[in-house]
Amino acid sequence: MRFGPFVLQVSPDPSLDSRIIDSSLKEAELADALGYDVIWLTEHYFGGDTVYADPVVFGAAVAARTSRIKIGFAVVQMAFHHPVKLAAQTALLDNLSHGRLIVGTGRGSAYNAYEYMGFGITIEEGRRRLDEAEDLLLKSWTEQDLDYRGDYWQVAFPIMRPRPYQKPHPPLVRACIGRESMLVMARAGRPVLMGVDSVEETADRLRLYRDTMLDAGFSESHVERCLDETWIRRSVYLADTTEQALEEAVPAFQAERNHISEARERFNPKEYPDPIPTPPSISAMPEHYLLAGSPKSVAESIAELRDLGARNVLLGMAPSDLPRDKVAKSMRLFAEKVSPLFRSD
Repeated sequence: MRFGPFVLQVSPDPSLDSRIIDSSLKEAELADALGYDVIWLTEHYFGGDTVYADPVVFGAAVAARTSRIKIGFAVVQMAFHHPVKLAAQTALLDNLSHGRLIVGTGRGSAYNAYEYMGFGITIEEGRRRLDEAEDLLLKSWTEQDLDYRGDYWQVAFPIMRPRPYQKPHPPLVRACIGRESMLVMARAGRPVLMGVDSVEETADRLRLYRDTMLDAGFSESHVERCLDETWIRRSVYLADTTEQALEEAVPAFQAERNHISEARERFNPKEYPDPIPTPPSISAMPEHYLLAGSPKSVAESIAELRDLGARNVLLGMAPSDLPRDKVAKSMRLFAEKVSPLFRSD
């Protein structure tokens, strides 16, 4: 199995932004030093609380400060980018990191309405553009003498430079919150980033994902490659005892979700035609949203995911309300006490 922390601290006040950006970079450096496989970055704007915003720029800083860990986007929001420009930026980042980039894509945010209003686009338009945006991204990475005539983009150029470091291009993974979007990717033979579902739902989705690819005519080896590049998301916190972990983690993770919910209320105009849903609280889904416990109890939860077919786990480990020394200790405990139990699988 592979494990990758998700780095996103929220900043309640602009005066704290620089300090929190520095803290996020330090957590990326720590993840590299501890032997995690991927550091996952995301993209959010205008919410009044997230600070590094652009994962491409932040990813370049991570690439410069790390040597081994892969840099994943979970996700880059395709609705906010011109695909040709994004192809050039990500090809450069893939070279700067010597082939450590994973490009996770999504149709656009479920974070706040101003992310669309700020870029002059609607949620529905972002959905419609996604397939074409990914297609143009791939062709920009790989083709020469490109003459592209789509519904949204009409471009022509001889060759994109630099070419991606990875051949033919960095791994491309799409985030799929809903079951139907996952099935679309299965029929296309594409790996996915799955959300925070119950153990039973995760098992059902993985089984359905595999069966749908086989029914679509993909070979067993292709299905295995896709499963090997598919990631399951969980929030995780470790302490010396389960009691301590729950005492420290539940209030911090709940405070972060409350902050996000409140930000959505503040930053979603009532007149916006396609409102963003408010996330449920941790108390509404404690058994699978947050794996908080001792190394032994968390390892048992990870083993459950492994046994149902998960190969990779994207780990939310660093809510802003937790002191950073406690976050660092949790990351160390997972890397030293949990990860080694699953490395031979």
